[in-house]
Amino acid sequence: MIVLFGVAGSGKSMQGRLFADERGYAWISTGELLRVLVTGKRRQEMLEGKLLSDDEMIRIMDTVFNLITLEEEFVLDGFPRTVVQSDWLLDQVHDNRIELTAIFNLSASKDVVRSRLEARGRQDDTSEAIERRFEEYEKVTLPIVNFFKEESVPVYDIDASKTPDEVHDQMTDVIDHKVQDANKG
Repeated sequence: MIVLFGVAGSGKSMQGRLFADERGYAWISTGELLRVLVTGKRRQEMLEGKLLSDDEMIRIMDTVFNLITLEEEFVLDGFPRTVVQSDWLLDQVHDNRIELTAIFNLSASKDVVRSRLEARGRQDDTSEAIERRFEEYEKVTLPIVNFFKEESVPVYDIDASKTPDEVHDQMTDVIDHKVQDANKG
């Protein structure tokens, strides 16, 4: 499993899809899953920016993990979002349910992200929303990335301010080196 972290606009979804398509991996975007699976009042709350509880997210991911072939590599985008979810994911690794190949932390400056988000023209990409996303990334995501580093999980910081091809090349180099090292051992 390859996990992608990064602020909105860092290119997680683009890179996740590209990497999965190029390698024939499944791409699991929790954002896409939630848009399909969450309905009613919870969907409205989600659209207002409220996160699902840890229990709800873990239940959804557990279901997804039961549906896919976990022995094959896949790309996970948008999960985990909290330390509780991170603990659960590491438990899955320690229980040998899944193998964690790498975590990519895609980072880009506020100016780069703002430019990308404004260019995509979504209604929810206002200046205030972009600022909130950076605050959330710093308060929520970076502590999770640091949690994984403290747990000796392979985390690779990727300069996502570069072109999509350059970002992709950085990720590909990491995975190719891991495959080469595994083949030597």
